[in-house]
Amino acid sequence: MPLARSLSVTSLNGLPQWEDEDLPVEDLLLFEVSWEVTNKVGGIYTVIQTKAKITADEWGENYFLVGPYFEHNVKTQVEACEPPNPAVKKAMDTMKSQGCQVFFGRWLIEGSPYVLLFDIGSAAWNLDKWKGEFWDVSNIGIPFHDREANDAVIFGSLTAWFLKELSCQFDDKPNIIAHFHEWQAGVGLILSRSQKLPVATIFTTHATLLGRYLCAANIDFYNNLDQFDIDKEAGERQIYHRYCMERASVHCAHVFTTVSQITAIEAEHMLKRNPDVVTPNGLNIKKFSAMHEFQNLHSMYKARIQEFIRGHFYGHLDFSLEKTLFFFIAGRYEFSNKGADMFLESLSRLNFLLRVHKTDVTVVVFFIMPAKTNNFNVETLKGQAVRKQLWDTAQSVKEKFGKKLYNALLKGEIPDLNKILDRDDITIMKRAIFSTQRHCLPPVTTHNMIDDGNDPILNTIRRIGLFNNRTDRVKVILHPEFLSSTSPLLPLDYEEFVRGCHLGVFPSYYEPWGYTPAECTVMGIPSVTTNLSGFGCFMQEHVADPAAYGIYIVDRRFRSPDESCNQLTQFLYGFCQQSRRQRIIQRNRTERLSDLLDWRYLGRYYMHARHLALSRTFPDKFEMEPSAPPKTEGFRYPRPSSVPPSPSISQHSSPHNSEAEDEDEDERYDEDEEAERDRQNIKSPFSLGVLPQGKKKQHGEYRN
Repeated sequence: MPLARSLSVTSLNGLPQWEDEDLPVEDLLLFEVSWEVTNKVGGIYTVIQTKAKITADEWGENYFLVGPYFEHNVKTQVEACEPPNPAVKKAMDTMKSQGCQVFFGRWLIEGSPYVLLFDIGSAAWNLDKWKGEFWDVSNIGIPFHDREANDAVIFGSLTAWFLKELSCQFDDKPNIIAHFHEWQAGVGLILSRSQKLPVATIFTTHATLLGRYLCAANIDFYNNLDQFDIDKEAGERQIYHRYCMERASVHCAHVFTTVSQITAIEAEHMLKRNPDVVTPNGLNIKKFSAMHEFQNLHSMYKARIQEFIRGHFYGHLDFSLEKTLFFFIAGRYEFSNKGADMFLESLSRLNFLLRVHKTDVTVVVFFIMPAKTNNFNVETLKGQAVRKQLWDTAQSVKEKFGKKLYNALLKGEIPDLNKILDRDDITIMKRAIFSTQRHCLPPVTTHNMIDDGNDPILNTIRRIGLFNNRTDRVKVILHPEFLSSTSPLLPLDYEEFVRGCHLGVFPSYYEPWGYTPAECTVMGIPSVTTNLSGFGCFMQEHVADPAAYGIYIVDRRFRSPDESCNQLTQFLYGFCQQSRRQRIIQRNRTERLSDLLDWRYLGRYYMHARHLALSRTFPDKFEMEPSAPPKTEGFRYPRPSSVPPSPSISQHSSPHNSEAEDEDEDERYDEDEEAERDRQNIKSPFSLGVLPQGKKKQHGEYRN
């Protein structure tokens, strides 16, 4: 028997490298299987799309993504080409000869990975046969009316068929790793294991099916994790077959991973298996050559948002835009799961605090959550038209004024400012002022909602009374549509909008990872998250004082809802007390955290999962050095040496930004020195740690 090859990983210049020269990647093929390959449905698309570059850099021509074929997606995202691997081509040809359409090409994203796409429709005639085979191996029956589950059976059967045709061409190498994401891809994993294919399998759950359903039902989920009758709960929600598919996938996989520690706890109770590796989600970080370029972008896009505010609040613009802060929440319209209920309640309390303390700060809050609408609100469109008309009037008067001033100066005269504007100019300006009068309040929504009487956000706004009155220091705008640069109201893409805001607020109750606060972080925008989100837990682990770096973490796990709401209110009120300089310092610190979220560093966890799968599947060929998932020692941001930028730490009852304090902070804050210290913390090389003997869990430890 040949000696087993040792598997471990080192980091070189921040990029993962194979340590054992006897184990070239050419000896392996990696297939990553997901329903969201080239097919955007949710957050998994972002994970796969952003991770593709670092994986393609590591695996080269031996990395393939497997997904469903949808013509409208392929036409705009995929460039057709021939498979570089003859074994892959032969397996595809075999399937095509039996009536299944298989498409191969390059996905036109960063990294340009190869994609293998199965046409579900062309193979649908096999559905009954494949459902029968799936029943034979798993005793899981799929209802005929659940189209998504039926598609999953077709997709999984095609995937397993392909892997079988591929693996039967190889004797010793290359060895195959198949990484499956979520239950929609899990059928392929179950069938591969039942057919005893020589394939190392990994299954990643990004959120448990039942967890999402239970949290959406306003159940006290995390305090009752060990109390649920899982089968009963899944049956009542008519997802028992989907739940069984997910759970079977988890237990069949050689290696099981989740995206965060909080989801790992959930999976242990919902799916009855403790994850082998936690694989946090990352992003592709692009640094600006100029250190403060992201600050300039913030100023530019903030000015664009201010233009929208001028139109939306015409006739009620009695607050200073220079002292106005923009907060936002964005994502799927899951009122409780995304924390919109707690956010609205805290805004009511924040409005009370700002009014009581007679602060001159105004907060405008955007809810970017898509819902069913008819069209734009007429009053909102009118506001933008009035703003544009006023701008045109001001420009024409300015032009006439400039000409008269210019002629007077040419004659060496100081013009009489009382005569430089004639009666016509005054009349035009008066008419413009009269056009800004409105007899209703600025609308709280930009669109006509189809069912506004039952809309949870609008009903909560009615209950707490945030109707954009003149006396309100907190103004609310619901934008029930994704942002677009072609919109006649707010012509900004999502990224541009985020850069123009001051704070993203995501007090989620159920958030396995949380890309929205992560995206804020890489753009240098502070955000609020919770310790029930994967991102919040990750930041608590890696940053000594998250609030000083602009990551405010609300405790929704160990506090009552009212206490959590008060904590969120204090975070928001403290942020409102900051001076402009303090916000700039905080944004600099927030942007430096982006290195933590770079796939170049977080990719190590996926590498570890692949090595673990190889050693478990082919123990005579690959030996895993006794190791635990990658350690993060030397991978932690310390508390900044300067004073924290947020006065909320001291919990003062009133604003207290004085010139003396600003001067003191000027002396104590050295940005270059602090940034260099942070860079040293993130750039430390890593290695895989040692796993204590006897701690390894067997797959069958948790029984159904």
